[in-house]
Amino acid sequence: MLHRATSDSPHFSTPRAIPQRLAGAMSLVDVTVRLAAQHDEETVLRSVTEAVCEALRCDRASLFLLDESRQELCTRVVTELEISEIRVPVGVGVAGWVARHRAVANIPDPPLDERWSAETDRRTGFRTLNILAAPLVSVIDGRLIGVLQLLNRHEGHFDEFDEKLVQAFAAHAATAIERGRLLEQARRSQELQMAIEMGRSIQTGFLPQKLPTISGYTLAAWWQPAEDVSGDYYDVLPLRDGRIGLVVADVSGHGVGPSLIMASARAMLHVLCRTMSDPVEIFAALSESITPDLGEGRFITFLIAALDPRTHTVTFAHGGHGPALHRRAEDGSYAALDPTTMPIGFDFVPVRRTTGSLSLKPGDALVLATDGAIELRDTQREMFGRPRLEAAVTAACGPKQDAAAIVCSLRERITAFLPNAAPPDDITILTLRRNF
Repeated sequence: MLHRATSDSPHFSTPRAIPQRLAGAMSLVDVTVRLAAQHDEETVLRSVTEAVCEALRCDRASLFLLDESRQELCTRVVTELEISEIRVPVGVGVAGWVARHRAVANIPDPPLDERWSAETDRRTGFRTLNILAAPLVSVIDGRLIGVLQLLNRHEGHFDEFDEKLVQAFAAHAATAIERGRLLEQARRSQELQMAIEMGRSIQTGFLPQKLPTISGYTLAAWWQPAEDVSGDYYDVLPLRDGRIGLVVADVSGHGVGPSLIMASARAMLHVLCRTMSDPVEIFAALSESITPDLGEGRFITFLIAALDPRTHTVTFAHGGHGPALHRRAEDGSYAALDPTTMPIGFDFVPVRRTTGSLSLKPGDALVLATDGAIELRDTQREMFGRPRLEAAVTAACGPKQDAAAIVCSLRERITAFLPNAAPPDDITILTLRRNF
């Protein structure tokens, strides 16, 4: 049970020829220069392993990287090895001891050291005469990256100069690996951001680029995702019987997943509106088509209203969406559009689908929004709420104001409610107002 220390062993006091030490130092300088221009991890590892083996004049050099998920060291680059790889748990063997203690191990006579295991020699047929190993540690957060291990110095044992040299190689290797990984993370992050931005551009293209002109009415909308992409959706579509379909929908959650679901729902909806006119039938067909693909826990609140601009009547299918409000110009009162069925994705609940209806008088407004418009909270945890939403609509419902004025009023008040923060949920508002 011997632990040979590096400072009190007579082997390390033997003078080493100055030219050999100079050559080792120059090799370190050379590999440092090469690593500065190299970002490929495989090339970095091989350059360090081969250079340190040559600089310290030993039989073999191995560079182990830490597999954090399994807490094992695995050979990534070896100058020579008879088997495919070596795996050792952290804390086992010399390399495992170095990994656990983050310290150099210099072992002049392995069979006499309790840290050494002869298992690899038995598997490979190689005979280990002496060992020098050093940890690779992140300079950023002190995290273990791996272990650099040398076997069998050609002339005697490894000494203190060799210890300093292998530590220097290990430090440069750790820095180069860390730099390469950070660059790769930055590249992937940039690619991901570009993909998300492209996704937002594509999704924005799914929304109406220009709202249609409806005789006797004005239309306006605001779409504000909480992240780069959104699970909210609105649309204005011509129905087969000549009516105008107003749609607002919200996939549970926000971000990339809900945005992909909403893209599928939109595609199906556009097909259905070419062949159907009844909001209840459209809702049912869309629900049956998309529910199997939603996955557990996902649902879509959905409202489709069919406006007949000749009779000024609106019929609708309303699956748990809100807020959906009808403001009457006659007395300034508000009426919520009552749900007519369950949200899409709740087909396991037996429910009868019915039709809702209302009439729009001159000056009346229809405000269809997602819950993100009322459920946001300020720094005092106070909710924006329906009363504030109604107040914003009322303030913009003068005789000469149109749907755009209503949306502008809502946007200003919601933005002022959270002056220094992005909304926690997607916000979508679609507003229709009948002219006086």
